[in-house]
Amino acid sequence: MVVNVAIVGVGLVGSEFIAQVIATQSKKIAVVAVANSRQFLTSPTPLTASWKTDLASPASKAFTLDAFTASLAASKATNPTVVLDCTSNETVAAYYPTWLASGFHVVTPNKKAFSGDLALYKKIKELANGAPGSPMVYHESTVGAGLPVINTLNDLVNTGDKITKIEGIFSGTLSYIFNNFSTLDTSAAPCKFSKVVSVAKDLGYTEPDPRDDLNGMDVARKVIILGRVAGLDLTQETVNVENIVPESLRSLSSEEFMNRLPDFDEHFEKLNKEAIQNGQVLRYVGLVDPVHGKSSVTLARYPASHPFASLKGSDNIIAFTTERFPSPLIIQGAGAGAAVTAFGIYTDILKIAERTQQ
Repeated sequence: MVVNVAIVGVGLVGSEFIAQVIATQSKKIAVVAVANSRQFLTSPTPLTASWKTDLASPASKAFTLDAFTASLAASKATNPTVVLDCTSNETVAAYYPTWLASGFHVVTPNKKAFSGDLALYKKIKELANGAPGSPMVYHESTVGAGLPVINTLNDLVNTGDKITKIEGIFSGTLSYIFNNFSTLDTSAAPCKFSKVVSVAKDLGYTEPDPRDDLNGMDVARKVIILGRVAGLDLTQETVNVENIVPESLRSLSSEEFMNRLPDFDEHFEKLNKEAIQNGQVLRYVGLVDPVHGKSSVTLARYPASHPFASLKGSDNIIAFTTERFPSPLIIQGAGAGAAVTAFGIYTDILKIAERTQQ
């Protein structure tokens, strides 16, 4: 049985997913609807490589979530339908219960529904409760892009393992910055913190305003997601977040921030020297601690022997410490980018395809 996929948000990740489906000539997935913020297009047959032209044609309709959903319901066939949300929009995330109640499955890399309003999260879990015939929700790509982070955590929880700690470097941006800024490699030339941030920005690793990475909120959202999957009712208020943007630079324009950041190189250099003198490095880490009830996002020190200290490039690394895995189960690899995010989405939809055929 083919699974029909309707995509909201056809930017970088949405477009890459369509390209992967077309390239693999999938026999299990058919993209039958696409939407951007202005218009949408539905088709009785799978969309082809000309979908962008088709979406811009007079055949498309003005987009609203209600109109898009009504169109899907009107064309609902015997095949199961997955709504794929590739936006980062809160309004779209709040619509998931409507889709689920209509019998559609949901797959998404959008963190908002899983890290925002706790009542929304619980409503989604109530509707996608795992009962026979109930709709399914997969969001592997909300943490670590295509890395099997949430799938692994679900497996640990569903088999009765006791989670004692989840710790990780969840931001590719902050991974790159601190892997290059704080190193015990004596052959590496010393780098100013502001220079590393500037290079990361030029390489496209950071958000247009790097403070959106440095303030820790993206990492906090991932901590909340993992904490909730592990059974904790985490919210933004219950996660202690260390914002490493100097306070006097928080209200400036992005350009002023970059111009003034060198004024604080001495501050970051002091932190780094203190760590290195103790055989440690600085890493920006998210922590879920169910045992002590203290989940956090902090700039922490790690010895050279720790897996976090030897991380390279912009990789993510996540360590699960459990009753069965007292020596942590570690997942490491590329945790950002359109290709790996689309891969995570693709595997989620294939799971739904497999489960709906059982």
